[in-house]
Amino acid sequence: MDSSLYVAKTGLNAQQTRMTVIANNLANVNTVGFKRDRAVFEDLLYLNIRQSGGQTGADSEAPTGFMLGTGTRVVASEKIQTQGNMISTENALDVAIQGPGYFQIVQADGTLSYTRDGSFKLSAEGELVNPAGLLLQPQIVIPQEASSVTVGTDGIVSVELANGGGNQEIGQLQVARFLNPAGLEAMGQNQFKETASSGAPILLVPGEQGAGDLVQGMLEASNVNVVEELVTMIETQRAYEVNSKAISAVDSMLRFLNNNL
Repeated sequence: MDSSLYVAKTGLNAQQTRMTVIANNLANVNTVGFKRDRAVFEDLLYLNIRQSGGQTGADSEAPTGFMLGTGTRVVASEKIQTQGNMISTENALDVAIQGPGYFQIVQADGTLSYTRDGSFKLSAEGELVNPAGLLLQPQIVIPQEASSVTVGTDGIVSVELANGGGNQEIGQLQVARFLNPAGLEAMGQNQFKETASSGAPILLVPGEQGAGDLVQGMLEASNVNVVEELVTMIETQRAYEVNSKAISAVDSMLRFLNNNL
């Protein structure tokens, strides 16, 4: 009986964790470049009461075993890397990636992080930075005399100079690809960092060797589907209720034994 209570308890814990993942997805439904998470479950160790294939006689073996499960747990939260919808902003400094890839951001300690959020701003020196003020890598500096900025699908950044100064190319944006983007570690602030699971970044020109194209004046919306998350929430709630009823049933059985023996 005690083992039944424990197994149901692991189910409650797992479903509560799954609900936290769903709640985080829904909370980030309007976060630019957000990739939804999916909780990954696994069953726990089994109690091997009777070994399958064990000897039952001189010339016979057990065709099946007797193994009791000990419950479940959540072992991972996997980022689903599907493309989010494109939102038109008509802002020249907003750039979305249509396809695989990440922008590179220089952290305060000099390390690089990676993001799908292309809502860039200008620093006091004219450098392209993310909303937190961190520099985009490769560094792009917009001249003060620039009247307009153009970002090509291949990442080439050019400006139109005021007073008939003509067009001038000022830099080339790159995108980083990973063999296993699901292995990236989420840092918050729409940023990820490289891990041993993700592999080293592969720096590419947008639109080449499988890298996504850049789209100026657009941002990538979160890929969270609210209807799908609500359905998953109801499913999780029902699973939680079933595990709660299992605990109630075991409690009733134990109470019956205590009252009648």
